[in-house]
Amino acid sequence: MRTVNIILKKRRGEALSYREIEHLITGFTRGDIPDYQMAAWAMAVYFRGMSGEETADLTELMQKSGDEIDLSSVDGIKVDKHSTGGVGDKTTLVLAPLVAAAGVPVAKMSGRGLGHTGGTLDKLESFSRFSVDMTREAFIDQVNRIGVAIVGQTENLTPADKQLYALRDVTATVDSIPLIASSVMSKKLAAGADVIVLDVKVGSGAFMKTEAEAFRLARTMVEIGNRLNRKTIAVVSDMNQPLGQAVGNALEVREAIDTLKGDGPEDVTELCLELASHMLVAAGKGDSRKQARQHVQRLMKSGKALEKLKELVRAQGGDDREVDEPDRLPQAPLKIDVRADQDGVVDSVDAEQIGMAAMSLGAGRETKGDVIDLAVGIVLHKKIGDAVHKGEPVATIHANDASKAKRAVDMVSKAVQLTDPSQQVTIPSLIYGVVD
Repeated sequence: MRTVNIILKKRRGEALSYREIEHLITGFTRGDIPDYQMAAWAMAVYFRGMSGEETADLTELMQKSGDEIDLSSVDGIKVDKHSTGGVGDKTTLVLAPLVAAAGVPVAKMSGRGLGHTGGTLDKLESFSRFSVDMTREAFIDQVNRIGVAIVGQTENLTPADKQLYALRDVTATVDSIPLIASSVMSKKLAAGADVIVLDVKVGSGAFMKTEAEAFRLARTMVEIGNRLNRKTIAVVSDMNQPLGQAVGNALEVREAIDTLKGDGPEDVTELCLELASHMLVAAGKGDSRKQARQHVQRLMKSGKALEKLKELVRAQGGDDREVDEPDRLPQAPLKIDVRADQDGVVDSVDAEQIGMAAMSLGAGRETKGDVIDLAVGIVLHKKIGDAVHKGEPVATIHANDASKAKRAVDMVSKAVQLTDPSQQVTIPSLIYGVVD
């Protein structure tokens, strides 16, 4: 089988067989197929696309290219949740303990933040001494004991995807729906969950900028999951403005704690209830989403969801006192308000620019090796549609460096746009739809 013939076949828009895709993935992973040939194939896919069967085959081959986690020794239906990335997205910090408190095991492998989107592992490390590293045996044992564990991905999880993504990143082939979907789903499938619930973000702060793109990605990932015998559900949600008010690691942890108490921002609470209800029903813990939603609301009200977060923190070496006393979490010494220069109504909040402002403070990474500042970030006081008076704070910058704080103030001022109070402002829907 000649690699050049496979590239030519895809360039013509023809579907590749399982054996042809296997030849590419195994050969590339072993180093037998050079970067330039794989880059040519990726560009052919970018322009010609892939069929549902091809995309599922690619996903399965990347899934099987390295470690696969066997969760069969964990009782019950295991449910995983994945977000395609956004600004202020702290839903995993809420959902993992909330769903576990409902009796659904959550064995989750998460990633770190890169660019303007945050990472769950970084946020969890805001808790003193919290460890995201453990052996596979300890990981499974913890899920069996307390119902939840969140750890970093193993180095050998989907190595084919890692190599292919690195190549796509430097050949302008990242934004291909089949390649994005197979990358996400190969990792989720290798992590071993029975059910996968996806939160597909759309808007200025998301990778998918339009509804059409987001739904296409959602449908592609759901089709992959179904073809590979995993129940998969996708919720398409808004990222035209940051989720919640807090953007930054320890700040988002505080907001997640508030949400588990039932006191979180309306949008964070609503999205978490939506995702949790899908997770519970898929795991057989509710006859309807309405019933499941009521159940998790009771867990918030009773304090059981918050107690499960404390169990998780304690089990992974963290200081669980910080859940009850969030002032113990990292705090920045400088707090500078961004004030409105006129009366008006918030017309837009550029989520990507807010994320970039938080990154400039040190809350995110430009490269994987960057060290982040857990204390810094931004707290928004106004969302789209809110009235603002001149001189009123629209956001507060939390910083450790005055020059960085000044730059962030300028960025946030430009990101939050006001319009005349007489103008009608369209508030974006939080949830655009569900693909299942």
